[in-house]
Amino acid sequence: MDLDSSSPHYQELSQAEFRNLFEELFPSIRNFLYYKVSDADVAEDLAQDTFVKIWENRSRIDKKTLKSYTYTIAGNLAINHLKRQQLQYRFVNEFNDNRGGESPEAVMIKKEYEAKLMNVLGSLPEGSRQVFLMNRIEDLKYKEIADRLSISVKAVEKRMSKALQIIREKLNVDL
Repeated sequence: MDLDSSSPHYQELSQAEFRNLFEELFPSIRNFLYYKVSDADVAEDLAQDTFVKIWENRSRIDKKTLKSYTYTIAGNLAINHLKRQQLQYRFVNEFNDNRGGESPEAVMIKKEYEAKLMNVLGSLPEGSRQVFLMNRIEDLKYKEIADRLSISVKAVEKRMSKALQIIREKLNVDL
């Protein structure tokens, strides 16, 4: 698309017009970008980049469509950011796969968590631990557990509730 800079709509954006545009649109552009990228800092950076691009192209902008042009730039910057992020994620996963797995830090954190989980499971009352493991490890339904242990389904529910409560408290997780 060839822009005709002699058209009255393509007069260069003045500093005052740019400042007014920035003050009017920056918060909504930042919110628009936050909705797209789900990261406040990235949204702030992309919103600033949007206005840098507006300023750099100030002599080639149709003032009639300035607002929609600003949102288009912001949307394109968000798309580019997400594509870069996806590419980086794939690269890191391929790198880790080629290295034989997870990073040393991830392995260490995982081992620490597993050790902590085992300690918590070991500290559960026998009945609660048994029900929890039968449900979560053996993938048995409450009715199947009740039949195996010769107890009521209500007793299974009560033991599971107790197990989950203790695990949540000690590991600070939601199961």
